[in-house]
Amino acid sequence: MLKRLITTKFVFAAILSTVLVGCATQTTENKQAIDSSLASVTQSANVYLSAASNAKQPQERDKYLLLAAHAYINEANVSAADKLLVSMKPQLQPEPTLQAEWLYLSARVAEQTRSDADALSILTYPNTWKLPDWQRVTYHQYKARLFNQTKQPIDELRQLSSLSLYLPKEQSFEVNDTIWRTLQPLHEETIKSFMRDNSNPTFSGWLQLAYIAKHYAVDPSQLVRYLGEWQQANPNHPGAMKLPSDLEKALNAKPYKPQNIAVLLPLTGRRAAVAEPIRQGILASYMAAFDDQIELNFFDTNLGVETAYQDALAAGAEFVIGPLLPNAVEEMQALNEQELMTVPQLYLNQTENFTPNSDQFYFALSPAQEASDAAQKLYNDGISLPLLLVSNDSTGKRMAESFNSKWLELTEENAEIHYYDGGDQMKLTVQEALGVKDSQARIARMKELIGNNIEADFRSRRDIDAIYMISAAKDLVLLKPFLDVNFSVFADPVALYTTSRSRLSGNSTQSAQELNNLMISDIPWLMGANTETTMVNQLWSNWNNGQKRLYIMGYDSLELVSRLAQMRAFPGYQFNGRSGALSVDQNGVIERTLSWGKYQRGQLRPL
Repeated sequence: MLKRLITTKFVFAAILSTVLVGCATQTTENKQAIDSSLASVTQSANVYLSAASNAKQPQERDKYLLLAAHAYINEANVSAADKLLVSMKPQLQPEPTLQAEWLYLSARVAEQTRSDADALSILTYPNTWKLPDWQRVTYHQYKARLFNQTKQPIDELRQLSSLSLYLPKEQSFEVNDTIWRTLQPLHEETIKSFMRDNSNPTFSGWLQLAYIAKHYAVDPSQLVRYLGEWQQANPNHPGAMKLPSDLEKALNAKPYKPQNIAVLLPLTGRRAAVAEPIRQGILASYMAAFDDQIELNFFDTNLGVETAYQDALAAGAEFVIGPLLPNAVEEMQALNEQELMTVPQLYLNQTENFTPNSDQFYFALSPAQEASDAAQKLYNDGISLPLLLVSNDSTGKRMAESFNSKWLELTEENAEIHYYDGGDQMKLTVQEALGVKDSQARIARMKELIGNNIEADFRSRRDIDAIYMISAAKDLVLLKPFLDVNFSVFADPVALYTTSRSRLSGNSTQSAQELNNLMISDIPWLMGANTETTMVNQLWSNWNNGQKRLYIMGYDSLELVSRLAQMRAFPGYQFNGRSGALSVDQNGVIERTLSWGKYQRGQLRPL
């Protein structure tokens, strides 16, 4: 044992002496006192190394070596920092401050040379360590950033909650705002599953506050009651001392409580068939959740949009749902700009240009919005280089542009997009996108040079990690097999995603078998069978998936009425509707987060 210890010391001394070579010229600087506080790095690495060589005490030596490693990292000389940290580890003094700084710097090196996950595996401080506040701030701040980069929001929230306890009041308020923003995208059920964590009262308190805000935002009286109970139970919590501003807005927002609701739809004419599923959905929602005290009336926009609206007002309407068709929406918007509209309204479509109004809302099953949601899904799944195969039509182009806009926002990189035409052109586009045509051309040239007896398999690209297909269902049944046969045996399979447009109608297991491992987005209501889906299939057996989505849109639109004011005041409030997790942006547009399923053994199974 003694021999091993002596050898270790010798090796450490040899490494340290090597690191210190070249520092002899620093004699002038060594005569001056060099600050050994680990809280800040003010000198170059060489200056700290020189000070370490002259240190009388082991703790002082370790401080200078740690400062040198930190300086190396600041100078982007990560390799030198790594070597220094490894060399000093055997003789590092057991003082918590030194041990903590060594772990922190080692994690910094691991982040830059290996991965965020490796850095996180290193960066763990025992609870028993007594550390200065600045070191706790650095620790929690850095871990929060790593968890953010690895898309672990719950763990990020834990670190931010602890961080706020060690900061001055003004800075802690900024962290509290970050905590609240991080909580907003989380689903209510996710928050509920973590909010009983007693190990971190500040963290669990934030989750409880977010749950109350989301769950009771639709009912201000209940919201006030439960917020008061929460504040009494958590008097010293940062959120109790200063409620988030959007939560205060939600408290002051008055919900819509109409006793008379009008629905404007084309009830006659050639577009009546499009509106019929929506009408049936509204009626189903009314019968399921509304009593006879609330009056519901339908008005035919085919007879004139303004006429239908005026008839609704004459019948006592206090809230209007509709109209549906784009030209009818534009006509209603013109009336709105002339201040001829007097009651709150939920449009059942959306136009590109409109003037926001606090009492006007827009609800649409937007393909472009679905593509944007898909970009967020791929990003959350850790995808870094997606390839898009898109039908060369107006809908495909809008969806691709929407996906790319969101992807650019998330990654500061454009997505790679390939548009395909029908027939044989589809196969050629797939081969070009995957690099197969280039590979086949190289093989052909080799055969010309060496002879046809050469045997070679084509190779496809290996840099992409996902393919998102924007296509109609009739295209997908060809597109997916083309992908399968044009992936090289040398390439690892990539994740495959597609849109609800691609979903097969009916229950053909044979066709679905060809889509195995493909992930698809759709409304939650269509992701699994239940009593409601069974009833709809029995009543309207000839409806396709598109008509069923319109039915659910109608169902959700009536349920949204009493929630819209709070949803707009409180952006973090989501209503888990049958058409998706619904929220309202600042312009009154209903945003949808869809559900995802995966084809496995010929069946679409929810993820």
